[in-house]
Amino acid sequence: MCGRSSLTKTEKELEERFNASFYSEDLERYNPLPNYNVAPSHITPVISNIDSHHFRPFRWGLIPYWAKESNIGYKMINARIETIMEKTTFRKAMEKRRCIVPFDGFYEWKKTADGKVPYRIQTTDVEIFAIAGLWDKWISPEGKVIYSFTLITQKPNNKLNEIHDRMPAILLKDQEELWLSEDIAPQELLNMIAPYPEEHIKAYPVSKRVNNVRNNDADLILEAIE
Repeated sequence: MCGRSSLTKTEKELEERFNASFYSEDLERYNPLPNYNVAPSHITPVISNIDSHHFRPFRWGLIPYWAKESNIGYKMINARIETIMEKTTFRKAMEKRRCIVPFDGFYEWKKTADGKVPYRIQTTDVEIFAIAGLWDKWISPEGKVIYSFTLITQKPNNKLNEIHDRMPAILLKDQEELWLSEDIAPQELLNMIAPYPEEHIKAYPVSKRVNNVRNNDADLILEAIE
């Protein structure tokens, strides 16, 4: 499971990295940057297949259009790549509603004799990576519109397998545009995803302060001193 991440870059850095821009009204209404402890229900910038040249603020935790209440999003923060095409909600989103979600790190907890130790994982070949995601649009009974997403997860590479049994589906740079393409079959897109090359992965322990989502400061991404 991937349930905590970080995005500490500026909107300018994101715009340059993905050749996409923010709508000024979105930044005025809500600017989620920087966020050192992104968690489910947080709003974070996303690029979707219906507007690939702009970032839009989406909520983490997929709320299907048919849901009766928004709390279902807490149960749908991840979609396992192995079963996406078997579950109706994820399959329909895979066919029509894909997105990429930028982060510059994510957290996983390693089980040790002294309890769970949080690690921050980064990519070393790019400062900002993109996770393959699925999105949906939900309208509450009161008429409020919420755009939300789920992150696709997969089995880890050998390096991360020592920390956790799942990892997010991080796309290679040349796969990002393909993931948003309308011209490629869903199963073909899923088939192209593989665990990110372990030689481009860096993992280091961080403070257990990250366990509390209320903590959100630059010290969270520092390597923990034993």
